[in-house]
Amino acid sequence: MLGFVSTLPQQPQRSPSSGHMVVCGDDALARRLAVELRYVYGERVTLLLPPGRDPRRPELPLTQRGRTATLFGRMSAAMNRNLGNGGNGTATTADSSDTDAGVEAVRILEAPEPSDEAFEEAGVESAAALALVYEDDERNIRAALTARRLNPRVRLVIRLYNRKLGQYLETLLDQAAAVAVPGLDPAALDTSTTVLSDADTAAPALAATALTGSSKVIQAEGLLLRAAERTPPEDGRIADPGLCTLALLSSTTHDPAGAEGSDSSGDEGPQLLPDERQVAAATGRGSIVLETVSQAAPAGPPPRMGGRGAPLSQFFSRRLRWSALGVGLAVVGLAVASTLTTGDHPVHAAYLTLLDLFAMGDPAIGDPMARQVIQLLSGVAGLLLLPLLVAGVLEAFGSLRTASSLRRPPRGLSGHVVLLGLGKIGTRVLVRLRELGIPVVCVENDPDARGIPVARRLHVPVVLGDVTQEGVLEAAKIQRSRALLALTSIDTTNLEAALCARSVKPDLRVALRLFDDEFATAVYRTLRTAHPQALTRSRSVSHLAAPSFAVAMMGRQILGAIPVERKVMLFAAVEVAGHSQLEGRTVEQAFRAGAWRVLALDATPPEHRRPDLTTATPAAPDRPSGLVWHVDPGYVLRPEDRVVIAATRRGLAELLRRHGSLTYR
Repeated sequence: MLGFVSTLPQQPQRSPSSGHMVVCGDDALARRLAVELRYVYGERVTLLLPPGRDPRRPELPLTQRGRTATLFGRMSAAMNRNLGNGGNGTATTADSSDTDAGVEAVRILEAPEPSDEAFEEAGVESAAALALVYEDDERNIRAALTARRLNPRVRLVIRLYNRKLGQYLETLLDQAAAVAVPGLDPAALDTSTTVLSDADTAAPALAATALTGSSKVIQAEGLLLRAAERTPPEDGRIADPGLCTLALLSSTTHDPAGAEGSDSSGDEGPQLLPDERQVAAATGRGSIVLETVSQAAPAGPPPRMGGRGAPLSQFFSRRLRWSALGVGLAVVGLAVASTLTTGDHPVHAAYLTLLDLFAMGDPAIGDPMARQVIQLLSGVAGLLLLPLLVAGVLEAFGSLRTASSLRRPPRGLSGHVVLLGLGKIGTRVLVRLRELGIPVVCVENDPDARGIPVARRLHVPVVLGDVTQEGVLEAAKIQRSRALLALTSIDTTNLEAALCARSVKPDLRVALRLFDDEFATAVYRTLRTAHPQALTRSRSVSHLAAPSFAVAMMGRQILGAIPVERKVMLFAAVEVAGHSQLEGRTVEQAFRAGAWRVLALDATPPEHRRPDLTTATPAAPDRPSGLVWHVDPGYVLRPEDRVVIAATRRGLAELLRRHGSLTYR
């Protein structure tokens, strides 16, 4: 095993006796999470990565450590700028050989597997929290069982795609901790094991980028918050603030040469949680405002493409259905003619017509001429019915045989979303879009991709093929779509798909999944310059998911997150007790611009509360329960109160870091 130590800028640190954080992973989420813990929360972090070079493929270059060092270097430069603009402390670059004794280092270790030896070298036995964020669920489970055996008290944060398995695993590992440490405080078990999915965390934000109006929806624990992006009004006016203004967009949002704001955007970037003075001065800027807050309705099954529809349409072609209708009308006409010419009862006339149709009736010898003609015509209709029945049987068998095959985009489809990539992220986004009733056409190169069975179950059209090949996007009806979501794990593929789509439809709404901030900025500027009238957005899944994992490692859970350009705003439930920034202050005084804002007050009695905003037992009729969203600005926050806040990453980190009850076992 190789060890590597990277020296990073001075950050607020815990005492040497406090436990450190260990992050184990093999992709961008691990690197983002280490950055989040180190630069936002000021924690001492050990990052365990697989070796950069595969022994079976020595021709591949070292990439894991290089990418990590690059990311740390960019954050180091950003911290140096912040310190130079009024911060305190000394800054030391990653390349400096002379380091201060007070500077804590981020250790980067390499190990092929998270084994006992790797965990011992990483210090899991004395760690406060361990994050297992490998892409493979099985590897995370094996590592979690090993870590729980080595340190029953460690706080585990596990990345799992399988939701049901994650629920079972949480219970199992918490029970294992209780058995290993009989005197363990039951309250500590609430945060002892947390299972999260980066796909579930990022999917709502990615799906929202495809919706008209840039609505951003957070739905968690029976809570529904809807925020909307407001375009800047004309004549120097400010946008409608709604319930409250959550963020001001970049001043360069509508400048073709501008950049979509990230942490390094400076004053031109987005401003999260601005005060009234900043909102009033932000003329010409777009904003994100909180529109509505309500109780979320129970989630129903995703609707199928095309509505309910007739069952026959799934088995028989339109031509066959029209042919059957023609034969049926002919039979009805013959029955009516028989009634009129022979004077028989309509039921008897229809009976005779059917007998003649199936060649079961006696010859009409000696009957009137009209009866004989009708019998002959009925025989002709019977001859036409035979191939119709054969065709119906063949089509029914063919439909049953291909019922499990993928649908093709229908001819008249329009106003849909083209979703590129059906991996873990794309699958969750597909389900989210169908829950919202948005028609989708998927494009996937791998016929065995994870999301193919989901698309088949939801009856979503899928185009199999390489999106970079000519005709693939056209087959997905890109020219009549409302948006393109490029969500593959390869940045260049997403970019190429966006460029191909814009060549077909220049005003197409495009959302790209991009990891690198600098690359995203360059892409954003290029696309905005080439297509200034079209909406372009870039999102990083690891950037959206990392705050949730970091907060979980601190022993808390966030309710949700929304992207604000390349930044993230978090929503969390916080106990007022122990927070000097909240306790004893009014709601108005507790607001800190750019850090946090109190949105709601939990009126549920403390003995009935649960961490997920639900009540353990129903409250009595004479006692208040639930969340109060219209809180009087003069209300004084008490220690027994719990509030829902909107916070920036650094604002929430400050609340958690200063909270005295956050101890490490």
